[in-house]
Amino acid sequence: MRSTLIPVVWALLLALLAGSPLQADSSTLPLDTGWQYRWGDSPFDDAATPLWTRQEAPTEWHPIAFPSNPPGREGRHHAWFRIPLPDGDWRDPVLYIFSVDLIVQVYLGSELIYQYGHFDERGEGRFAGWPWHMIELPERFAGQRLHFRVFSDYTDIGLWGEVKLMERPDLILYILERSAQALVVSGFSLLIALLAFILAVLQANRRSFAGIGLFSLASGMMILAESQASQLLLEEPLLWDTLAAGAYFMLPVAMALLLEHWFARQQPLLMRRLWQGHLLYAVVALGLSMAGVINLSSTYPPFDALLLISLTIMFVAIVIQWRALVSEQKVIIAAYALFGLLLIADMAVAHGLLPWQRIPVSLGALAFSLALVAISVADYSRTQREIRRLNRDLQQEVATRTRELEAMVERLREFSYQDPLTGLKNRRHFDEILAHEAATARRHDSPLALVMVDIDHFKRFNDRHGHEAGDAVLATAGALLREHFRDADVVCRLGGEEFVVIMPGATAAMAEARIRGLLHGIRECRFRHRDTELGGITLSCGIAAWPEHTEDPLALTRLADEALYRAKHRGRDRSEIYAVS
Repeated sequence: MRSTLIPVVWALLLALLAGSPLQADSSTLPLDTGWQYRWGDSPFDDAATPLWTRQEAPTEWHPIAFPSNPPGREGRHHAWFRIPLPDGDWRDPVLYIFSVDLIVQVYLGSELIYQYGHFDERGEGRFAGWPWHMIELPERFAGQRLHFRVFSDYTDIGLWGEVKLMERPDLILYILERSAQALVVSGFSLLIALLAFILAVLQANRRSFAGIGLFSLASGMMILAESQASQLLLEEPLLWDTLAAGAYFMLPVAMALLLEHWFARQQPLLMRRLWQGHLLYAVVALGLSMAGVINLSSTYPPFDALLLISLTIMFVAIVIQWRALVSEQKVIIAAYALFGLLLIADMAVAHGLLPWQRIPVSLGALAFSLALVAISVADYSRTQREIRRLNRDLQQEVATRTRELEAMVERLREFSYQDPLTGLKNRRHFDEILAHEAATARRHDSPLALVMVDIDHFKRFNDRHGHEAGDAVLATAGALLREHFRDADVVCRLGGEEFVVIMPGATAAMAEARIRGLLHGIRECRFRHRDTELGGITLSCGIAAWPEHTEDPLALTRLADEALYRAKHRGRDRSEIYAVS
């Protein structure tokens, strides 16, 4: 029986992790060339604009392959990086950064477009977590230069991992697909922890199962907290990093507890001192961090050194006792060796000793947990009926969680077609639905109208009332558009203050009649934000229809945009039908 359990558990591991690899999207552009760095911090003018963003100063900036850990740091805590942005055809562009050590400001030209962490008057600040970053960019960013102002009192300084230009929906899908394996492994490890704690209550050999449960719980929580998808679940990077640190700090405690039980007759005191020392470090480090005495980031380097020493001591103790170990224990040691090597590799990447890459620590954690469960179950063959029932429940739960995850990915895939501010469909959906409606109109020889809608003087409105009030007006305007048009019509937000309406089966005259009512309703509407009266807005609209104005229904976007331009030129607050020249 013992010889058959381990292959079954490893087969379950392979089945869980099987899946198709992620295909890179054609619109993804890694920024891996053209970087420059400069040590120190920029002076600021009276308008709080950093002077370095306005000065070329070619002799002060130095080329660097990647904006991380420039040479010659010599204890300095401030660094600047810059890069020219390339050309490209973008609809909703964002800049994705895997992580930053430690806090950052991002300037496009001389305009501050993003900040993570708080900079005091000296340009310094406290650690605020290691999240991934999504930085919104304007559509016309080509040729402009990005500047990054970075402060770090950590061992590393600068950007970390990956820096890419992406479309916003593609980035969300990228994060989810990159995190799917970690989420499944985390859920599986937490289920194993639950199983082990149940067996610790039911069986006499409680310490062994308790060690297994603690390790599975710590590894599962660490994998969940370190997965990028966790930031989508709860936007609290420092909380997730604290959970990840606590789980990471508890891993050697669980290992040493298990080895203490195994080496009860040989070296129990050594293993006991190991787990007690790590437990003391975890309590003190996390306590001081949460009390604000030290930064959480500063607790990692000492712990990594302590962990490396502890892993070496455990390895030497295992080698000494190797011949006395039974085959099941040797299997666990092999899984432990794999997990330990992955931890060391991850540690080397984190400290810049190896080039950046994703180390699959989750696979080592899962392999270790599965090996422990397999051996423990084999040692208690007399409880096979209960174990089989629990394993069936475990497999069903894993299948359920996997289905739920797939359903969540599918729902979020649908969200990638939705504008988060207005709830309307976005530009990606518009491009696809226009092609579909154009084909349908041709096939059934039915008319098709398209209306471009733009809020007049919206930039002036934002400058007067602020972007938060502007967002409230956009959301309300989107709701009014959705309510005004027919169920068959498709209302989308193209971006900014621009909307578009596809009207299947409608002529230009029918669309104009519908727009006339919309313009009147908007004029009568008065907007408020919180307790402030914002006044009213007006719309300009351009109308084009097939087959009245073109032989190609896909040309309606361009024609309606020309009509919109004419409406703007003729005074705004009106609609214009495309005039065939």
